[in-house]
Amino acid sequence: MKEIIKTNSAPEAVGAYSQGIKYNGMIFTSGQIPIDPKTGQVVTGDIVAQAKQSMENVKAIVEAGGLTMNDVIKVTILLADINDFAAVNEVYQSFFEEGNYPARSCFAVRDLPKGVGIEIEAIAG
Repeated sequence: MKEIIKTNSAPEAVGAYSQGIKYNGMIFTSGQIPIDPKTGQVVTGDIVAQAKQSMENVKAIVEAGGLTMNDVIKVTILLADINDFAAVNEVYQSFFEEGNYPARSCFAVRDLPKGVGIEIEAIAG
């Protein structure tokens, strides 16, 4: 049975989507952009600050579903500028135990919501 995940520790869903879905013990997060859930505003700063907030949002949803970042099995990262990959990778790997990294895809895209530099989604199980 599908369970909708909702947490105040991640940005509120503002459209026809849920922050996350838990189904058969797996969690699927919606794409998370660098919005601070406390203020509802996009985090100011460079791609490092944006990546950290996006990952914190993903983490909050995964944890609200009863799992941890060590349970993440697949991540998709969308970047407005592929040249940000190295900086984002440093932030990204800090959210996982060394050697316990999930599968990952990373794409450069033309535009992201609210003009941000990054969006991240994850699957955990």
